[in-house]
Amino acid sequence: MARRNRDDDLLLEEDELTAAFLGDDSSPVASEPSQVAATPAVDDEWDEEESVPGQLAVDVYETREKLVVKARTAGVNKNDLDVSISDNQLTIRGTLSSGSEEGVENYFLQECYWGEFSRTIALPVPVKEEEIEAVLKDGVLTISFSKVQQDTVKKIQVL
Repeated sequence: MARRNRDDDLLLEEDELTAAFLGDDSSPVASEPSQVAATPAVDDEWDEEESVPGQLAVDVYETREKLVVKARTAGVNKNDLDVSISDNQLTIRGTLSSGSEEGVENYFLQECYWGEFSRTIALPVPVKEEEIEAVLKDGVLTISFSKVQQDTVKKIQVL
């Protein structure tokens, strides 16, 4: 059943909201919660360590003359970074060390990613591979590329 708040905005109750997201058009409200959605299966292997490296978040933008890639790499030593380019694809790899964990008996919360990370990006514009600058400052890796200047529109004769 819907109800209204003080401003007369229509609010949906929990069962209606769930039914709306699940696409249940047959009735406005499911009579039993079990009719709304089945309990999702629990993955018993959730806590096993994955062999897939973590993903690095990046920003990619261009200026008139440069293509710039910025990546937040706080806590990564520049000696632990590997930056390479091949076939107009940039790859950034590295390792984020958590430091010493001596004496730790139990984690109450562990949200930080520690370990290897990798990211490969297809560059959106052609760049001069010989004119690249990579700088790590204040935890931000900034990679600047000189763009290849595209010729103006080239007329193609149709035969």
